[in-house]
Amino acid sequence: MTEDRRSDSETSTAAEGAGDATPRRGATVLRFFVLPLAVVGTALIIFLVFNLITFERRTPADYLAEVRGGTANRRWQAAFELSREVARIKPGPEREALGGESLRLFDGLTGKRAEDVRVRRYLALVLGKLQDRAAVSSLITAVKDPDSETSLYAVWALGMIGDPSAVDAVLESSLSDDAGARKMAAYVLGRLGDRRAIPRLRVLLEDSVADVRWNAAISLASLGDGSGLPVLRSVVDRDALARQAVLTADQSEVAIVGAAKAIALLKDRESLALLEKVAREDPNLRVRAAARAAVDAIRGSDAPERSSRLNVERSESV
Repeated sequence: MTEDRRSDSETSTAAEGAGDATPRRGATVLRFFVLPLAVVGTALIIFLVFNLITFERRTPADYLAEVRGGTANRRWQAAFELSREVARIKPGPEREALGGESLRLFDGLTGKRAEDVRVRRYLALVLGKLQDRAAVSSLITAVKDPDSETSLYAVWALGMIGDPSAVDAVLESSLSDDAGARKMAAYVLGRLGDRRAIPRLRVLLEDSVADVRWNAAISLASLGDGSGLPVLRSVVDRDALARQAVLTADQSEVAIVGAAKAIALLKDRESLALLEKVAREDPNLRVRAAARAAVDAIRGSDAPERSSRLNVERSESV
């Protein structure tokens, strides 16, 4: 009997101890895991709320105001930010007003002050992205700017606007000793769509710099001239491309895709075998897709001719 009481007592004590252990484990979890997580979560919420309160969204008009009246260091930074934001503005009164004010600022900066040079560079980009033809005359003048980067950006901007009246200025830029200027000019001459550029582009096919040759060939294709086909094929062929220049994987992709699209424009059947090989074997998915699209475009161009021939044969048989 006494032993039974002792056994019951021990069992009761053990049960109580087990019951005490469960709250202690819960307290430990609360202390070392839940509370720290709550503290971190609260801090994160405070941080996000503070950022929302202090965040100031700058508009293109704000950047333009700072370009006009900010400190020397802030003016060019504001012009740079403006060049990044301006393309988001939809056509309408706001875009037109921004274009007019940007052009007035651009014309008012002579570039004689060092702080104005960088501002003019980025304003040239702004004018190009706005594609306002009112800026063409000022940009043509800027092509001859003593600052080489301002000149380069002005040529690019003229290409974005696409006004053929700029062709003479861009042709002159293509005569530069600077390879970057020739490369940009070769690209822009295609965008301007003026066939008067064809003779100069054919000369640029023989340029010592690969980028210049590639841009000249693509521009010629956009103008319907196949003089650059050998150059285009040498770009689509990875082995030939690697012998011409050292490129990153991304640069190679851009070059090959661009060349394939140019060949497609020319509907060149002699390039089909090469394009089909690239479409099957190239390691890059985008390159294979571009090659397949070029093959389809070239083969598709034969459809109307085949249909016409069949119609003639049928009419003759009748």
